[in-house]
Amino acid sequence: MDRVVLCMKWGTLYGPDYVNVLYSAVRRNLTGDFRFVCLTDDPAGIRDEVECHPIPDIGLKHENWYHGAWPKIAVFLPDLYGLTGRALFIDLDMIICGPLDEFFTYDQGLVTIDEGVWNGTPPSTMTSIFAFDLGQMGYLVDRIRADRDAICAKYDIEQNYLHGEVERIGYWPHDWLVSFKRHLRQPLLIDRFKQPKWPEPGVKIIVFHGRPRPMDLIRPGGGNRDLFPHCVPGQVDWARDYWLENGGRL
Repeated sequence: MDRVVLCMKWGTLYGPDYVNVLYSAVRRNLTGDFRFVCLTDDPAGIRDEVECHPIPDIGLKHENWYHGAWPKIAVFLPDLYGLTGRALFIDLDMIICGPLDEFFTYDQGLVTIDEGVWNGTPPSTMTSIFAFDLGQMGYLVDRIRADRDAICAKYDIEQNYLHGEVERIGYWPHDWLVSFKRHLRQPLLIDRFKQPKWPEPGVKIIVFHGRPRPMDLIRPGGGNRDLFPHCVPGQVDWARDYWLENGGRL
């Protein structure tokens, strides 16, 4: 089985270092051969080991690029630059902290994060990291092309679209991933004096969704890195070390 790690970068929110650090962390945590592919509107500064391709045009409007991450749906094209096999899509603002091999063999079809477990709600799909079989879900692109405005209005963001339109979705084991905001932040008031926790052994990925983002914890200097009333009062040691060990720049 071919293994492909996919990421996507457009606009200016995430620079090339995010792609380079993610590649390095994946290489450290995934055994054997794989292809690492970045779909991007600007490949400048991305390391040579990463295969860069333009983000395919699936008929989105400008606003669809900046609300809802709808360009991600392009990975489901029947032919995505000739890629075959099992794909693992990873958002750029993840921190890899454990082995990744099992992400390619766990379950079948589309497998995503169940955000409902973190929120105490029924299962809901989060697309920060998901696996699927390349070329097997082209209907998702076809439906966007046929009725883009109605679909975007109905679902608002792309992960709701997957949740509503894919007949069967699998979810990662809950102990493989943690949310920075849900699991690693210190409690209010304590967070003013104590750094966020490093995950327990066995966790494979730290998921960042919304703010703060990894760079908020990594950049030098003082000031609150989180959103009030939460507080991260300065650079986080483990986040900085991860960034530098994987070739990131400060």
